[in-house]
Amino acid sequence: MENSEHKIISFKTYGLVLFALIILTLFSVYITQLDFGNLGIVVALSIAGLKSILVFSIFMHLLYDKKMYALMVVGVLVVMTIVLIITFLDYGY
Repeated sequence: MENSEHKIISFKTYGLVLFALIILTLFSVYITQLDFGNLGIVVALSIAGLKSILVFSIFMHLLYDKKMYALMVVGVLVVMTIVLIITFLDYGY
């Protein structure tokens, strides 16, 4: 078995990420009150993407793990984004 060193993340970092997630959630709720039209979906998905990057990198330890794992997650997200774009194009037209 490979001897890899485990990175210990401080409670302060977890607290800051939690605070950022709460602020981004409140911001996304505030954004829904404004009328952006079709752009509102893009803004909401961008905020959700930012929150998922925080969760993936800190809570799932992708920031400190092998880069291959992060590459696989990015690949899945790219495929999911392509599927969402095709779905929205089909729905829009």
